[in-house]
Amino acid sequence: MNAVEVRNLCFKYRNSQEKILDNVNLSVMEGETIALLGGSGSGKTTFCNCLCGLIPNVYSGEFSGEVELFGENINNMNIAKIVTKAGMIFQNPSTQLFSPTIEDELAFGPENLCVDRKEIARRMDNVLKTIDMEDYRFENPNNLSGGQQQLIAMASVLMLDPKILICDEIMSWVDQNGKNIIRNLLLKLKEEKRTIIIVDHDLENVKISDRVVQVRDGKFY
Repeated sequence: MNAVEVRNLCFKYRNSQEKILDNVNLSVMEGETIALLGGSGSGKTTFCNCLCGLIPNVYSGEFSGEVELFGENINNMNIAKIVTKAGMIFQNPSTQLFSPTIEDELAFGPENLCVDRKEIARRMDNVLKTIDMEDYRFENPNNLSGGQQQLIAMASVLMLDPKILICDEIMSWVDQNGKNIIRNLLLKLKEEKRTIIIVDHDLENVKISDRVVQVRDGKFY
């Protein structure tokens, strides 16, 4: 069974004249790391929003086709279930960070899913160790560098233990050192056989991927 199966996916935003996604088909194997490479406005982020349920649940428009995560149609899943299947990390980490401490930030998602407190504590210990930020547990995210903020944004998604990690241009707001840190974390997650989808416009940022899919004008090549 593939982690992601997309068939004949089309989407057009409300009040838009043209489709931003035009008959997209894509299969992603479990444990595979793929890159979606394309310029601004090519449809990459819209595609990610379809995978994590933001389309059509949050962003409305004309949606057709099928999106399946591990064999289950996304239309049959609520958001609470989707986030445990596919977690999305956005370009700007500040859009995801809003709690006064890193501990609060990491606990927020699983607490809202009613995860047991002992399990939350276990996940938090593991995640902070994975990103090598155990000493920052009680730090305010606003005091961190851009690279560190992006690591915390990634950690907050990993706290939900998604099988698929969607990274939407997550290196665009960080310096070279931040990029190296994030790339090393992605390599760790790849070694753990997690399914990873890296979205970017820079080939240098997607070298860890197993294959590259070109995105142009809403079509995948």
